[in-house]
Amino acid sequence: MIAASATRARLANAFVTRRAFTTTRAQLASPYHYAEGPRSNIPFNPKTKYFFFRYWGFMIAGFGAPFAISGKPTRPVLRRCAPSRLLS
Repeated sequence: MIAASATRARLANAFVTRRAFTTTRAQLASPYHYAEGPRSNIPFNPKTKYFFFRYWGFMIAGFGAPFAISGKPTRPVLRRCAPSRLLS
């Protein structure tokens, strides 16, 4: 039993060492391959001078929009109500 498992382990190890992993270089002349590397997979350029303002403007607008949208319908309703009814 032990000899069989040792043989299996030795064969598995030999199989893994024989296997060669190869890759091909991306051909940039092809329309199906794009540039690789840092910052190449995002749709904006973080190296520009105004990136800080654009980024935080986008984040504030994206985070604040749901609150602004949900708060808008309640304002006209509150204006129509009499203040005495709201307190009771």
